[in-house]
This record gives sequence, structure tokens and C-alpha cells, in this order.
Amino acid sequence: MNYPQWLVDLQHQSPHVLKALLAGTLVSTVCGVMGCFIVLRRAAFLADALAHSMLAGVVCGYLLTTAWLQTEATAPAMLLGSMIAGLVTVVLVGFVSRFSRVKEDTVIGIMYTAVFALGGVILSLNSHRVPIDLGHFLTGQVLAVQNSDLWMMAFVAVLVLSLVVLLFRPLQLISFDPVMAASLGMPVLALEYLLTGCTSLVVVAGVNIVGVILVVGMLIIPAGTAYLLCDRLRTMLIVSALLGWTSFLLGYGWSEWMNVAPGSAVVVAGAAQFMTVFLLAPRYGVLADWRRRWNSVPQPMVEDVLGSVLRSDPEQATVKTVLRHVAGRPHLVQRAVKRLVRRELLEREGDQLRLTAAGRQEAERLVRAHRLWETYLNHVGTPAEQLHDHAHELEHVHDPLTMEYLDDKLGHPLQDPHGADIPPDVSLGPGVEARVSKLREGHHGEIVSIGNSGIDGLHVGMIVHVGPRSDNGEIWQLILSDQTTISLNHDQADEVLIRLGDPSSKETRSVSEG
Repeated sequence: MNYPQWLVDLQHQSPHVLKALLAGTLVSTVCGVMGCFIVLRRAAFLADALAHSMLAGVVCGYLLTTAWLQTEATAPAMLLGSMIAGLVTVVLVGFVSRFSRVKEDTVIGIMYTAVFALGGVILSLNSHRVPIDLGHFLTGQVLAVQNSDLWMMAFVAVLVLSLVVLLFRPLQLISFDPVMAASLGMPVLALEYLLTGCTSLVVVAGVNIVGVILVVGMLIIPAGTAYLLCDRLRTMLIVSALLGWTSFLLGYGWSEWMNVAPGSAVVVAGAAQFMTVFLLAPRYGVLADWRRRWNSVPQPMVEDVLGSVLRSDPEQATVKTVLRHVAGRPHLVQRAVKRLVRRELLEREGDQLRLTAAGRQEAERLVRAHRLWETYLNHVGTPAEQLHDHAHELEHVHDPLTMEYLDDKLGHPLQDPHGADIPPDVSLGPGVEARVSKLREGHHGEIVSIGNSGIDGLHVGMIVHVGPRSDNGEIWQLILSDQTTISLNHDQADEVLIRLGDPSSKETRSVSEG
């Protein structure tokens, strides 16, 4: 096979480079993919614990093959021992967390340091038998990668990536919503242990090449960076792997140029990528968030613009008038005006603003909310001079349920504490079924229900007209077709349900003119 000349020259000049690049590519790919599940499950600290607990498994596996079994097949035994050490750590964390009051993050810190220290003790007792350098265990030896290490990393990468592809849907579901996964009958615990086992495999294979620091960094940093860029898991997996490649290449090139440790340089390069994305990500970056905050228009400001136009005479105002009456930065007020124009709540001709029919209805809803809140605050004893300011803050809470509760709590008042009329509920239109207690003079319709107690003179199907209220608004008057008037108190008015009719209909004219 004829290889490109530049590849041959590179191999002759720096024989360690190609192995280092291949090892880095394998490690960064599988770490980037597994890191996404770790980040989504918020198990970054557990991944760090697994990486450190590997020391005990590596030492025990090496001792098992060389000192006790007298064989040279150390790599598989070290791989198996490291997996067992990782799983033991996870089981211990789960057991202690479940049966003690100590929180999980504290238990993780206790267990991984204990297992790591146990590995250090075993290594110290057998230092003459186990040629493991703790410095290389932490920072790696990417420039001295052996063929056996590459084959082991390749095997782990193929196995782990195959499992992710085959079980993508279940793994995706337990990463986002394990409760739903369990309700669908998925073996959540088994899948979580599978992810832990895959993470252990990746860490074991990577530690011997790039060290604990780098393998943890490559599990967490690219995935965390991709999380700031992506909204879909499939895309996040690909972007995380690509970010792992670029951080390794940048870090490795920097280490060759500056003659520093490759493992540390790769982690620094990954962290630099993360900080860059953290600042500049188009949707979730700091600058994008600042820009959204600067350009966002608070809903209360939009509603204040509507109110200022409604209070103008005759329900139209200039932009300068609105800017003078609405508190806030001028460019945000201008944006609020544009938003209202787009929603067809305002009409704009040059500098003049005018309410549309929908805009007038929305503005009246705000006025009704403001005056109901003033009435409620007055009812609970708020000083008169503070009513307006407090009600101005509360008027933006005007959802139908809240307004209906306030209206009923206050006995459906007709005027606020200042004597101003409280507008009726704008939702009371033709065809709407409403209780008489919510209706005002001029409403009419067909009785749908009169409750359980029964009211003399009223029956279902009767057409009635709502007259003026008496006794300080505490008595409702219903006018029948023969001009008979029936008086209802609050409780009775709450029981009578009317389907509202069109004010211009024949029934309305006959009742009001009769």
C-alpha cells in the first residue's frame, strides 16, 4: 500500500505522533458521547469518582495476572478489575445513600476517595510487583501509547458506541425522565447500571492512555459545551464528539509547541472552548442572554402602554405622550408600541396611536383589574394614599380565575373606592352562560338554570332583562316580559344562570320598551 509522503515523513520524524493522534481521537469520540448522558443525568461527580476508583481495579487486575496467575494477559484483567472497582463504588454509593441520612454527593466523595486510597495502599504494598506510576495514572502518557492500549481503546469504543446506537431510545428517556421510563415498563435500574458500566469501560481504557485528569475532562467538558449549543440529544452527541476532537488537537498541538504535558494542555484547550461557547453561544450564551434581556419588553410595560392610550381623550395619544406616561427605557416603550401594533391592539398613523376594538377590550380588562384590586386593597385596610400605586403593580395579575374570585369576594362591586365605575367583565358576550350576580344593567338572556332552592316567578326558558341594582348594589333586579320586577340577593343571583342574548335582538327591545 502506498501511503502519502507527508504521512511517511511524519512517521519518520515523530513516530509517537500518529499513535497519540489515533488514541486521542478514539478517547475523545467515546468520551464525548458518554459524557452527554453523564451531563444530562447530572452525574459528573460520579464520573470523577469512577475515574479515581479505577486505581484499585487496575492494581488488583495486574496483580491477579502477573503475580498470582503468572500470565502476561494484563490488559483484559486490568480492564475487568477496573470495571468491578467502578461498579463496587456505585453500589456502595447507592447503598449508603439509601440507608443513611447522608446526601448522595457526600457519599460519593467518601466512597471514591476511600476506594482510590485503598488502591494506593495496595500499590504501596506491592510496588515491587506493579510497575504503575501514580503520576502517569493522573496525567497519562499519551506520547508512549502501546499497541495493546490502542486495541483495547478501539474495542471499548466500538462496544460502547454500538450499545448507544442500539439502545438510544431507552437511554434518551431515562436521561430526561426516568419516572416516565419506569411507568412504560423499561428496566431503569438495569439501564443506569449499563451506563455506569459503559462509563467504567471508557474511563479504564482512557486512563491508561491519557490519565485520570484528561479522561474526566474529556467526559465532562465537551458534553457540557455541546449542551450550551444543542437542543436535541442526537445533535448533542455529534457536537460533543467533534468538540472532543478539536480540544484534543488544539491541546496536543499546543503541548508540542510549548513542550508541556499533553494531558494538561488538552484539558486547558477544552476548558477554553467551553468558556468561549459559554460567552458566545447564540441561544444560551451570556452575551445572547444579555441581548435578550436588553431587547425584551416586559408584559407590564405593554399593558401600561394600552392603559395610557385608553386614558387619553378620545382614546388616542401620540407616541411622545405614551413615552411621558409609561415608565421605562424609551427604546423598550417603542418596542412595546410596535408589539401592540403587530397584535392589532393599536393602530398607528404617523405619531398618532389609536385603540382598535380588540385593543379597547384588552385595555378595559386592565382597567377592571386595576379597580377591582383597588377595591380589594381598600377592603383589607390599605391606606387610601397607597391604593393606586399598589393596584398598579397588581393589575397585571388579571387572569380570569383571579378576577372572578376578587369580584365574587367583594360582592360584585359597581364602583371602586374613588367612585369610578368598574367596567363589566369583557367576556360577557352573546351566547355566554353567566350567573346573574356577574351581570350589569342592560344584559338580557334566557334562563338556563335557577338552582336548587327555586325562586318564585322564575323558570327555565324565560327571557329576562337585568335592571339597575339597588340597596348599595346588594340587590339585583330582573325585569320580566310583562314588566314584573323580581329582586334577588347575592346568593340567589349566584344561583340563576342566564345564556346571554344579542342586545339588538327583538326580545331585548320588547322587554326594554314594554
